[in-house]
Amino acid sequence: MNGNIKVAVAGFLATAVAFGPARMGYGLFLPRFREEFGFSIETAGFIASAAYGSFLLALLLTGFLSPRLGPRAPVIAGGLAAASGMGLVAGASSVHSLAAGVILAASSAGFCWVPYNNAVGRAVSENLWGRVLSIVSTGTTFGIAGAAVLALAILNTGFGWRITWAVFSVAGLAAAVVNAFALGDMRGGGPRDEGAFGIAEDMGLRELLRARAVPLYGVALSFGVTSSIFLSFAVEHVTDAGGLGGGNGEIGPILFLAFGAVGVPGMFTGEFESRIGLRRLLRIIFICSFASLALLGVAPGSWATVLVSAALQGGFVMTVSAVLAFWSLRVFPFIPAVSFTAVLLLVAAGNAAGPALASLAATRIGMGMMFLACGGLSLLTALALPRGVREYSGNQSGS
Repeated sequence: MNGNIKVAVAGFLATAVAFGPARMGYGLFLPRFREEFGFSIETAGFIASAAYGSFLLALLLTGFLSPRLGPRAPVIAGGLAAASGMGLVAGASSVHSLAAGVILAASSAGFCWVPYNNAVGRAVSENLWGRVLSIVSTGTTFGIAGAAVLALAILNTGFGWRITWAVFSVAGLAAAVVNAFALGDMRGGGPRDEGAFGIAEDMGLRELLRARAVPLYGVALSFGVTSSIFLSFAVEHVTDAGGLGGGNGEIGPILFLAFGAVGVPGMFTGEFESRIGLRRLLRIIFICSFASLALLGVAPGSWATVLVSAALQGGFVMTVSAVLAFWSLRVFPFIPAVSFTAVLLLVAAGNAAGPALASLAATRIGMGMMFLACGGLSLLTALALPRGVREYSGNQSGS
């Protein structure tokens, strides 16, 4: 198989599993988990935050391992973490074993994303870097949608959620095996392996504290908080509100299918940004996030409202993910892997804090008001973007 295709397919599979069922499957099945194990919404929030926290820790560990072992080792570790964690969920006998599986599976996303910047740089023709990285990142969209379709198909055949998670686990093992072969010649550190710690030490951590990076960091943190709250509690909120007129077992899969399918346009984020400018694009997409969260907060009992909410949030997540990658490169052109890792750490910090804070708020003001407050954060982010953001736009006159 052509080396470019081999890396693209392996990376697509790794991100599909890691950012699909491994990272987002908990929110998809949360109502069933609570019914099975009988835990509170606060416990649900802390499990979600711990899972996102494992993503943060995996990012840090990957930053240490990649320059020393190359991209192969952390990507394989991510696949094995996904397989093991989702296997634990499939066989969980208590909320503690469930939590352990969810947390371990979610760590896979931290192992699989950043190393592919190095893998593509080492194995893919330079003129194809953008195309291959787009294919790799699009695995997220298809992983979420695929997990939803699989869950819907298995649940409609009368099998329980455990079978679904067993299939997820097999997919994680397959991702590890495929990447072991596809990245077989990338065992050691190479000239393109920019360590998240080594280069940062050479350049000085102060390089990451430049004033013009503040909007980038603010967007990353806000994005981390709001997206994790939606992914953790959207299905639970709709279910608690009385469902959608029957077929409540289908709520999660259909909501996540809408979320994943509408994320496909995220592949064209660069084109959108070149036409309208970065600041305008960010304002539009954060207003979409506000609308998504507000709609879910005020009208969780309507299929139309819920599907529009999920679609808007899916477009928001995929678009901002793409923006963060090229925006960090523009702000820090000489330390791209370091800067992207720093941005992802802020996303992960928001991910870890969001669900725990949201669950505490929901017990006091209600789930609907909590979603409205979360939407307010997205709206505030849109309004607070400074005019200087246009400095980093491909179309300098566009915003």
